[in-house]
Amino acid sequence: MGRCGGPRTGRRLGACLGLAAALLLGLATGAGAQGGVLRVGLPSVSAALDPATALEGPASVIARQVFDTLVQYRDVSSDIEPGLATRWSVSRDGLVWTFRLRDGVRFHDGTVLTAQHVVDSLERVILPNAPHAPVPNAASRLVRGAPGVVKEIRAVDARTVQIALLLPYAPLPAVLAHPAFSIVLTSALDRHWVGTGPFTLTEASLGRVVLDANPGYWGGLPRSTRLVFVDSGEDGRSEAMLDAQAADVVLTSTAPERQSGVLAVPGWRIGYLALESEKEPFDRVKARRAVAAALDPALIAPAVSRVGVPLLSFLPLGVWGRRDGPPVLEANVAKAKRLLGEAGFPRGTSAGLLIGEGGGRLDRSRVAEAVQAALANAGITVSIQTETPEAALQLAREGQHQMALFEARVEAGDPHFLLYPLSSSEGASKGPTALNMSFYRNRTLDDLLIRASQVSFRPERQRLYQRAQVMLAEEMPWVPLYVRLHWAVVRPEVRNLRLHPSGNPRFNRVWVDQPAPAPPPGTGSRP
Repeated sequence: MGRCGGPRTGRRLGACLGLAAALLLGLATGAGAQGGVLRVGLPSVSAALDPATALEGPASVIARQVFDTLVQYRDVSSDIEPGLATRWSVSRDGLVWTFRLRDGVRFHDGTVLTAQHVVDSLERVILPNAPHAPVPNAASRLVRGAPGVVKEIRAVDARTVQIALLLPYAPLPAVLAHPAFSIVLTSALDRHWVGTGPFTLTEASLGRVVLDANPGYWGGLPRSTRLVFVDSGEDGRSEAMLDAQAADVVLTSTAPERQSGVLAVPGWRIGYLALESEKEPFDRVKARRAVAAALDPALIAPAVSRVGVPLLSFLPLGVWGRRDGPPVLEANVAKAKRLLGEAGFPRGTSAGLLIGEGGGRLDRSRVAEAVQAALANAGITVSIQTETPEAALQLAREGQHQMALFEARVEAGDPHFLLYPLSSSEGASKGPTALNMSFYRNRTLDDLLIRASQVSFRPERQRLYQRAQVMLAEEMPWVPLYVRLHWAVVRPEVRNLRLHPSGNPRFNRVWVDQPAPAPPPGTGSRP
């Protein structure tokens, strides 16, 4: 499978991504042939399989194999492509989206997919108090509640679905690609889960889910006849399962101990530093810019190596709209000192750093110490305040901090779900609903982000988000620090595994290469 060796820094990521590319280009052979059983280890496996109850993690991974969505993410990015819908359009006012369904798609029980099935499935997630509503309803967050921005979902005819909105909402196609919005056969929910995806549900129990290939799948016959998900944990047992040949692939959120057979891809979850812009010294823009200038990726890298790598832009790789420009983290001490002087702190300054330490594989204290060391070089003395995650969040929402370390996710791979909550005035009111922990307000930036969330023309959205990131680099209300990676460890016989930034790979294209049977005795060639 290759090797992802070397220190766990950007070089290691490059090696892993290179291996992923090799798999993509060099191992996608033998299309049409079917392998046997593919066994996949996940950090946990639940018997509850409602795709709308989680926005990430094992439930989404399994849902991606059983169900389809109207549109779906492309292989290596958050761009979308046809799924159950072959084409879609939006009205000039941005209030009505129309989706034309693929012909001849059937649910696993043989039921022909119609527009009404799609309506029933989406209403289950979007409408309040709908029959078979998911608990908890994680999916509703992506449409701003239930019903949120959605006014009505209707079947125009047997193959046409329309979604009417209360206000223009450009992220809608990306939202509908999320596994939380999987199309399920609601009439079967009293008995079992039925979808249209490449695998059918055969068995679901705590710690083990078994799926069998759907021979009539519209996307083609899956490469493996059976897909078995098993609970591999996060305690090192996962790699032991590979060694014992009890699993073929193990997905994990932390860096494996081994170096061979490892794949990694940047995900959509980032860590960032919120700078309280209403408090000294960060009420001065040049003091905020000095923080970014002083931060050194070489110091951040070892602190986050168990979960990710330094992030040098406001959006991670694999998210459309990302601006490729000068790195946000500059490791430029001289520039940082100059900016501090221009901000009115020629002899340096001090600031507190709030963190929530609650266990897990990321040592936030170590990240905070890396920030502390980098800023000390520029003349900023940092005192670290450690609280429980809940207490840290409450303090930050009340503005009881100068700097705070948090994480956020680019939900559905759309820039709106990161840049808007972290940067707009809407989330900058102190209290229990605060999302913008820098409490930064800028009417021009607000206008850019609101416009980008409403206009449906992708090139225009791209342009607006590029401008927004330029403004963020100039104002620096928050500083990106790292991006979490999705990891996989695979046996050498596994073919065509492609990780996805969402964390939900498509296993219908993956198989285990079976060794050729040995020739009968006496039939070998003579030397």
